[in-house]
Amino acid sequence: MNLIEKGIEHMQANELEEAASTFNQYIEENPNDPVGFINFGNLLNHVGEYDKAKNFFNRAIEIDSKSGTAYYGLGVLYFEQEDYQQAAREFQSAVQFGLNDADAYYMLAVTLRNQQNEKLALPYFQRASELDKKDEEIQFQYGLSLAYNGQIDHALTQLMYVTELDEQHADAHYNIAVCYLHKDLAQEALTYFKKTLHIQPDHMLAADGKIKVEEYLKEV
Repeated sequence: MNLIEKGIEHMQANELEEAASTFNQYIEENPNDPVGFINFGNLLNHVGEYDKAKNFFNRAIEIDSKSGTAYYGLGVLYFEQEDYQQAAREFQSAVQFGLNDADAYYMLAVTLRNQQNEKLALPYFQRASELDKKDEEIQFQYGLSLAYNGQIDHALTQLMYVTELDEQHADAHYNIAVCYLHKDLAQEALTYFKKTLHIQPDHMLAADGKIKVEEYLKEV
């Protein structure tokens, strides 16, 4: 196990002082390798030392101006501070410089969504979903993005896929119901509102939807 792997292991075990010491040792031994600076930056990000973290990521970029992981670290830093415009720039640089990773595309998409730019977010959600077919959250958010962009049939297919990954995913069932409402299929919507409440009895939106659909069906 090299020092980077050892430092990451310390981070995962929440042994932060040990992780810092290990990454620092790696940097001292490899001052021209951006990897040490990136991992130390990630550690500082983790503990909320954003200004210090920024210095480490920028140092990594000075060493390698095309380090996608350094730009990704900066993106996370700005995202945590809710500076979504700058975060989007950093995540875009990350993927531009070859970080072909589901998390990078997903974070870029979420950042764009937080700027109310769902149309631009959609292709990045799609790419993230292609890169990690088993990540339920990525798949679910892609389904929501399809729905937000008016692609209801595609959203239905995607949300059904989420329920295949996790049949207890209450919000996926709820949004399937909403999609059926958009297609004027009230009975199908009612079925999925009921499924949502079976999984999560305190799902208030599903409870409200169920009542309204039942009232509607009584009148038709």
